[in-house]
Formats: sequence, structure tokens, C-alpha cells
Amino acid sequence: MASNLPPKFASSAYRPPAPNSRGTSPSGDGMPHAGGLGSVSLGEIERQTRLDRNKRAQKRYARYIRRVGIVLACLAVLVGAGVALYFSPAFTIEEVSVQGADHLTSQDMAALTAIEPGATLLNVDTGAIEQSVLRDAWVEQVQVHRSFPSTLLIEVTERTIAAVVEVPTDNAKEMQNWAIASDGMWLMAIPAQDSELGQALNPQIYADAESVLTITNVPYGLVPEIGTFCTDENVNNALRIIEGLSPAFAAEVKTVSATDAASTLLVLNNGVEIAFGEADHIEEKEQICQKIMEDNEGKVAYINVRVVERPTWRAV
Repeated sequence: MASNLPPKFASSAYRPPAPNSRGTSPSGDGMPHAGGLGSVSLGEIERQTRLDRNKRAQKRYARYIRRVGIVLACLAVLVGAGVALYFSPAFTIEEVSVQGADHLTSQDMAALTAIEPGATLLNVDTGAIEQSVLRDAWVEQVQVHRSFPSTLLIEVTERTIAAVVEVPTDNAKEMQNWAIASDGMWLMAIPAQDSELGQALNPQIYADAESVLTITNVPYGLVPEIGTFCTDENVNNALRIIEGLSPAFAAEVKTVSATDAASTLLVLNNGVEIAFGEADHIEEKEQICQKIMEDNEGKVAYINVRVVERPTWRAV
């Protein structure tokens, strides 16, 4: 009668005999057992793996060395070509173009730049040229550019004359006109235009000097020096007043008396004298003067706005 129970296994199951250390059958016949792994040891596998890894590393290093060699060779060629070009006459400076120098002559710029004959755009020291040009009091800013193949471009921003200061000479018997910039830089002593020195100057200097106001009555002892900033408070006070006035009103000022900062006196082209005083409340003082002159057109001879809260005026 057939049984519906699952088959049972004997408690001592069959185990096939294990091969000996040589992979042969336990019978000792020396023949490999069916399904054996062969005779390669684990140590041999590891050694072969290390050899393969070293070979790959050597190949990578060889490729790296070749690439480095190629790069170095290219760099050597470029450096050699650059050195040869640097010392070659290629790009020799044939023209120096100066822009913005309205008060400096071409002779002045040639002396300031001091470009040696045969200099090229590659070996010229533009920084040294800029520093040299900046030594001149007229020059506020300068930039030097290379314009290939043969032009050196110098862009100059000049100071402008804000006023002409009448400075007493050593003997206090004569006056020497000095041009001064709005930032207080002494630009130069202005000689007579018909003198030998005056003939050598740029005519623009005299044109500008005639168009600006004159600072007069400067105390004795003021010693201007080209390229230095004015340290006299009376003159600096006058400059601050001029700088703070509106362009239209400043154009009407003919002279500024700078004997003392507190008593600074403006004289207009129409003859009206304005006791302006120190350079404070400049805009408000100007408006008061304008109002007085508008309300009393042709009748005003003198205005005092030194104390802005208490302005006074006197008729002709």
C-alpha cells in the first residue's frame, strides 16, 4: 500500500571521500580526482597580480614622463622665441603719441619720458615712464600703453590753473606771478611772455592764466616751490572759496585779497567788493550776495557776508 508521508533520510548520510593534498583519489593511484582545482597556489596568484600591477604602473609613469618631456620642450621653444624676440629690433618704437598734454611741450615730454633710441614695445619699461612723467607738477595722472607694431601711447591728465597768485619777491618790492592748481599744487612761476623763457613755454599757459582770477595781498614770506602743495592757510582759504562758488559766480570774480583768511575779500568784475571771510557756508553766502545785487541793481558797492546770519551792504 502506497504511503503519503515524505521520504525519510538515513541518519548517517553518504559522504564522498575527500581527495588528498595532491588532488588524487584516496586510492593512491596518483591520478587527479575528477573535478580537481589544479596545482596553482594562492601565493603564486598574488605574486602574479603584483607583477601585473607593477607593469601597469610602469607604463603609466612612462607615459607621464613622455608628456612632461613634450611640455618642457614646448616651453623651452616658447621661452627661447620670447627671449629672441625681446632682444630683437622687432616692434621698435617709431612714434610716441601724447594725448592730454596741453601745457607741456613736445620737448618737455621727450625729456620726461627719456625713451632710449632703439627701444622696443617689448622691452620698454612703461611703469618707469609713468613715474618719470608724474614728476612734473602739471601732470595729475598718466597711463602708458603699447600700440603695436611701433607706437607708444602716453595719456596725460593735467592739472589746470585755478588762480594766479601774486607772491612778493625776496626784496618785497616786486611781485612774481605763480600758477596754482585747485588742489593747491604750485605749478610754476610765470615769466613775462615776451622774455626768452616765456617764448619757450606753451602759449596755452598764458591763455589759461589770463582767464582765471588773481589772488593778491599775500603776506610776505610765502615761498612757493614747483611740485609742492601750498601750506599758506590764507591762499588755501581763497582756493576753497573759489572751488565752492558756482561756475557762473566764480567767473565774475576778478581778484581775491588773501591777507588774512577771516578777512578774505572778493572783487567782482563790476567793481563790487565782497567781504567773504572764511570758506564756510559758501553756497549760502553766494545766494545772499546774488539777492542783494539783484534787489539793488547798480547801487551796490560793498557786501559783507563774513557773518552769514548778519549780512550788510553799502551803496555806491
